[in-house]
Amino acid sequence: MHFANAPSGWPAFVLLVLLLAGVGTLAFLEYRRPLSPLTARRRVTLVAIRAVTLAALAAFLFRPTVISPAPIGRNAVVPIVVDVSRSMRLPGEGGASRIAQAVALLNTQLVPALSRHFEVELYGAGDQLTPVTVDAIKADASRSDVGGALRALRERARGRQVAGIVVLSDGDDTVSAGGDPATTRDGGPPIFAVGIGSTDGLRDQEVAGLTAGEQRLDEASVDLHVTLLSSGFGRTPFELRVLANGRSIETRRIVPAGDGLPIEETVTVAPDPASPTAYRVEIPPDAGDVAPENNVRTVLVSPIGRKRRLLVIQGAPGFEHSFMTRAWSRDPGLDVDSIVREGRNADGRDTFLVQAGSGRSAALSSGFPPRREDLFAYDALVIANVEGEFFTRPQLTMAADFVSERGGGLLVFGGRSFAGRGLAGTPLEEALPVQLSDRRGTSGQLLPEDQNPAHNRIRVTDEGEHHPVMRLGAGGDDVRRVWSSMPALAGSAPLGAPRPGASVLAVTSAPTGAVYPVIAVQPYGRGRSMVFGGEASWRWRMTLPSSDRTYEFFWRQAARWLTTAAPDPVAIRTPPDSDPGQMATIEVDARDSAFAPVPDAAVDVTVTAPDGRAEPLMVHADEHTPGRFTGTLRLERPGVYRMHADARSGSRLLGSADAWMNVGGADREFADPRLNEAWLRRLARNSGGRYARPGEASRIEEWLQTAAPVTTPPEPRDVWHQPWAFALVIALLCGEWVLRRRWGLR
Repeated sequence: MHFANAPSGWPAFVLLVLLLAGVGTLAFLEYRRPLSPLTARRRVTLVAIRAVTLAALAAFLFRPTVISPAPIGRNAVVPIVVDVSRSMRLPGEGGASRIAQAVALLNTQLVPALSRHFEVELYGAGDQLTPVTVDAIKADASRSDVGGALRALRERARGRQVAGIVVLSDGDDTVSAGGDPATTRDGGPPIFAVGIGSTDGLRDQEVAGLTAGEQRLDEASVDLHVTLLSSGFGRTPFELRVLANGRSIETRRIVPAGDGLPIEETVTVAPDPASPTAYRVEIPPDAGDVAPENNVRTVLVSPIGRKRRLLVIQGAPGFEHSFMTRAWSRDPGLDVDSIVREGRNADGRDTFLVQAGSGRSAALSSGFPPRREDLFAYDALVIANVEGEFFTRPQLTMAADFVSERGGGLLVFGGRSFAGRGLAGTPLEEALPVQLSDRRGTSGQLLPEDQNPAHNRIRVTDEGEHHPVMRLGAGGDDVRRVWSSMPALAGSAPLGAPRPGASVLAVTSAPTGAVYPVIAVQPYGRGRSMVFGGEASWRWRMTLPSSDRTYEFFWRQAARWLTTAAPDPVAIRTPPDSDPGQMATIEVDARDSAFAPVPDAAVDVTVTAPDGRAEPLMVHADEHTPGRFTGTLRLERPGVYRMHADARSGSRLLGSADAWMNVGGADREFADPRLNEAWLRRLARNSGGRYARPGEASRIEEWLQTAAPVTTPPEPRDVWHQPWAFALVIALLCGEWVLRRRWGLR
């Protein structure tokens, strides 16, 4: 008990003593000389009653208050969230569906037990959070957004006392927007998760992954990387079908290495270069397959689009450059301009032979494009056998910006390019994937010593075996076999160790036995770079049979890989994976010919849906990224969507862009249909709650009572306002009056 009006410190003690003395004195004086004689016992009784009454009245003047803790029990809320997505239709333990098992838990255990102590609220978590009743629970939501449901529930419960949240789910959260709640510690109420389903024992065949590699070879072939899973069927073979735009193109018989082990397959396809191609990979459903919905995946390969432009700067005429330029010029997907330094004129100035498309020759007459706009019109820059001193520092800075800011590709090769210090110490040095200062060799670091190549022979590394630049065979051992049969190089430049993030695709060895990278690549800024340290690769073309096209394939694949990532001034970005019913954010980058952002551009976007209906998409400038415009599109149906954008600055057209997006390529709701117990455990642990199997659900009542937080502050209550305080004073006065009358006093 506290006194709201009482002084603090030593005055309070003095006042208390004086008050008690005064109360005692008044009570004593009242019965010092009674009108009727009283025995000593009766006088003491009346004095005591009068003293207690006066003391109580005096105490009430100082406003006594009682601090009452916030009530826990019926006033505390316990929301129960039930996953109502389609994956809850799958069999749970005992053969019944997961949703039936969840409803049985609600009816027999959770709702009756928790309702005795808490206010229970029931919600369904599917596409969104929805209040439900037990009788109306159905697993018909197209996707599972447990994380979004928990965030929405916390907003609804703001300001209320929530003892905890109970979640019944199979752990299949297919929506990651806003962060994974299983890895978030936000200080909210504890979550008690109940896992519905089984972690094993399901019979399921699944196309678990499907990705398309980059286009390679002059025929623009693409590798489809497929990941398959077969659980519960042992090593029973099954069929894999591949379809292109609905037309069957390949069928394979797959024999699993073991039950439940991942199966990796690579399918090489040739997409249409002029229009998007949707590749569908499927496993015909087996009668015992519990989730045939995950037997299918689709991936979209966009058309090549315009020709990619290469600018080749050659230090001098030679076989290497002529053979290579000829191979590139014959590629239907490449447009090649070249500058060849021929010698010096009478004034001692360099002269050049320029071969370029219409309207581009004048900008190349000095041996290097003079403006950013001229250089940035290309998708890749090739520096072939040119010493570093040939370029001015501003030119090298512009070349570095070409890779990092424009997103272009850079290829450097030839002995002169690496002789002496070469490009070391220049602005272009960091764009290269290898060190130029330390060239002592890397024996034992890139390959085991027993696999080191012979002098001037090329050996592919593990990374190079699967890289698009090096794919001269069907893959794996076939790639190594092709490269090991290639003729030896005439020599190689000693290149340094790879930079962090770079990949060495192939190595060679010097006469001393030191091993050096000969082909290396790396991402740099928005672009890519590559070095080739070999000399006279044209010998491959001359010494191999005339029908052998290995030389052309390698250099064309290199050019395609370097130019693939180079964007246009106007480019469209779309989400990599989308499902029907979702909102997708479309981004358009508007830049000028020097690739400088144009924040005040006028951007028009048109979206063509799978049914052929075209509608405009409203976009607005992104305040955080100059030159970027974003719009939100609701994806109503599965299929291929096409986006077309036009960007203008005033009356000048900056450019146009097209992009395609595949919606509903996989039914993520049924990906890996097993109970995701690990995710539910993390969800409970990170919130301060606990995880339970269905057989342990009865313990949640005890856990909630133990962990129920007091979310409202204690409430002070005045004693004088309580009925018992008034009754006490009345009882004392009445008692004293009755005794006075009985003992002859008035």
